[in-house]
Amino acid sequence: MSKAMFQRIAYALRNLTRFAGRDSRETFWVYAVFILLVTFIATFALAAPVIADSFERMQQFALAHPDQATITRTPTSYSIQIHGQHPELMPDFPRLLHLMALPVGLAVLLLSAAVTRRLHDRGRSGIWALPPLAFLVIGMSITPSVFATMAASPGAPPKGFVLLFGANLLYIVSLGLLVLQLIGATAPNPNRFGGPPAE
Repeated sequence: MSKAMFQRIAYALRNLTRFAGRDSRETFWVYAVFILLVTFIATFALAAPVIADSFERMQQFALAHPDQATITRTPTSYSIQIHGQHPELMPDFPRLLHLMALPVGLAVLLLSAAVTRRLHDRGRSGIWALPPLAFLVIGMSITPSVFATMAASPGAPPKGFVLLFGANLLYIVSLGLLVLQLIGATAPNPNRFGGPPAE
C-alpha cells in the first residue's frame, strides 16, 4: 500500500462522523475498496465454519447412505451429490445471514459519511444513499423466513419469495444508480456543499 493510499484511508477513518463537505473520487474509492475488501474477508471468515459444518454433514450422510449420494473424486476436485430432498444437510442460512449482517452493518457505518461527502462532491444530497440501504435491510430481513419456508416445504413456492425478489431487484437498481454517482468526476466549482476537495 502506497503512502498516498494509507493517507486517504487514515483521512476517511478520522472523519467517520463528518457528513459535511466534499471528497474527491480518488479519496473515496481508495477508502471504499479497503472497507469492502475487509468486509469480504470478515464475511468469509464468519461464514466458513457454517459451510464447513454443512459439508461435513453431507460427507457423513454420503458414507452412511451410499445409495442416496454420489461422491466424485478427481486429482483436482472433490464433490458430493445428494439425491432426493434432504434440507437438513443444507447450510443454516438464517444463521449465515445473521453472521453476514455483522460485517455488512459495520461496513455501512464506516462508509456512510464518506459516501455522503462523495455525493456532495457531485452536487447531490446524501439522501441518494438511502434507497439501497433500505432495500438491503428489507431483503436481509425477509430472507430468513423465505429459507425457513423452503426448508419446511421443499418444492413448494416459498412464502415471501416475490417480495424478496422485488426488494433485491430494487436494491440492485438503486445501488447501480448510487455507484454511477460515486464514480463520477469531481465537480470543479464550489457548490452548495462547499468548495472542491483539496485532492
